Formats: sequence, structure tokens, C-alpha cells
Amino acid sequence: MRYPVFLGALALALSATVQVAAAESDNPSGPYVGGGYGRFNLHVDSLSDVGQGFDSIVDSHDDAYKIFAGWRLTPHWAVEAEYVNFGHPQSSFTASGSSGDYRVHLDGFSPKLIGTLPLGPVELFADAGYLFYNVDLNVNVASMGSAGIESSHTRSDFVYGGGLGVVVLDHLAVRAEYERVELADFKDSDALWLTAAWRF
Repeated sequence: MRYPVFLGALALALSATVQVAAAESDNPSGPYVGGGYGRFNLHVDSLSDVGQGFDSIVDSHDDAYKIFAGWRLTPHWAVEAEYVNFGHPQSSFTASGSSGDYRVHLDGFSPKLIGTLPLGPVELFADAGYLFYNVDLNVNVASMGSAGIESSHTRSDFVYGGGLGVVVLDHLAVRAEYERVELADFKDSDALWLTAAWRF
């Protein structure tokens, strides 16, 4: 698990702002752009997209990234649009009389509403939105040799999250966020993000 890496990075960001005095923001509203790196944890309920019955499916994870742009309406509310790529989680499964492996690629677009509680240079925040995404699934069953079963769909599902951030020099917002991603066939999947955004 890489969660300690994210927590350590957040601790460094917080320590870097210990000597920053809380001041009235000179940009209480306006646009911002940013990006982030994260870890996506895929919890597989089923591989029903390929029409097969599987007894045991091992969950998987992969690196993820996103880029985003938004508009702060006030210091407390913002709207945001982001492109998210959850990487290519892959693992194994067992089936009746056979076994194999699967590989999933997920990426999409997500509009969000973000609520923020500013506490000087530190901020608490929560967000919610919908993810409009493409899911490509490839399943290889050992008994079928090299032949694979593929499926591709476009879907939309609810996402929500929250976390803690710090604002450096009044314009650079660094945040650590936990996000829950309620995907079809992959319920209870989640992601942990470390992001940075520049506020104009």
C-alpha cells in the first residue's frame, strides 16, 4: 500500500506552511487549473460484461492521474470539470474448472461541485459529481488458450470524496483527497489523490 506516501507528502506540505501567516485571500473567486497523481483501487463485484460466471476474483490497483479546471464562485463553493484516467488494473480469477486473468482500463470526464471550509492556509473540503466514463475489459481464460474475451462500454456513475489541503503563497493549493467511485460491476472502488492547483 502506498497510502503512507500520500500522508507523508501531505505532512510535508503542512509543515511548509507552518510559518505562513493566515491572511485575507486576494483571490476569493476566479478560475484555477491543476492536476494530480493517485492510486486507484478496483473492487470487482463481477465480470458480467463478458457473460461468464467466475467464482473468485482478485481485486487490483494501479496508478492514476487527472487534470482539471474549475471556477471558485466564493471561497466556499466551486464548480470543476476533470479528466480522470484510472490506469489499467489487472489481476486473476478462478472459474468452474479453469482460471485466468483480467485487465480493465477506465477513463472519463467528471463535473463536480466542491464545498470548502477555509481555515487560514489550511482547507477542509468535500466534493460530489458524476463520472462519465469508458470501461474496456479484457478477460483471458486459461482453458481458451490465447483467445481473449473483450467488452467495451460507456457509462456514468456517482463519485464523491473529501480531504485536506494547504494554500501556499495564496495561489497554489495542494490537496490530499480520498474519493469513492461507485462504478457498475466495481462497487466500492476508491482512489487516493495528491493534487496541486494554481488559482488565478
